[in-house]
Amino acid sequence: MNIVLIGYRGTGKSAVGTLVAERLGMACVGMDARIVGKAGMSIPEIVAQRGWPGFRDLESEVAREYAAQDGLVIDAGGGVIERPENVEVLRANGTVFWLKASVPTIVLRIQGDTQRPSLTGGKSFTDEVAEVLERRTPLYQNAAHHAIDTDALTPEEVADRVVELWRRR
Repeated sequence: MNIVLIGYRGTGKSAVGTLVAERLGMACVGMDARIVGKAGMSIPEIVAQRGWPGFRDLESEVAREYAAQDGLVIDAGGGVIERPENVEVLRANGTVFWLKASVPTIVLRIQGDTQRPSLTGGKSFTDEVAEVLERRTPLYQNAAHHAIDTDALTPEEVADRVVELWRRR
């Protein structure tokens, strides 16, 4: 069984995933890092060459690859929930934790991130985050077994909650 962390960029998936894996003696894997490794190029380069659908195809491959393994903490990309088949495969062998944060918190945490191209084009960064988060929130809700609001919590506190909920399953 795996632990799957979903949520928008900046909600703490990478930091929390590393902490949870250390505490439970599991391996932490990042879907975005695996996609970059498979493609041999950065995410902006993948999107420039293949478009978002091409990126999402690679993401689906990686979701299937990791879901077929056991004992992983999977740091899933923010848009993994865009395709129902990804959610289905990750839930089949995993407990899914949605790490949530408000738009202002997300913007504060990721405003300097250059590793992702725009999802909406032409909007301000804050407007893009708000628009995408509004569209994705029901998808995150439907995918998750548990939701944790990370706004006022440290990564360590979030990891504590994930571990506690994981142990209760």
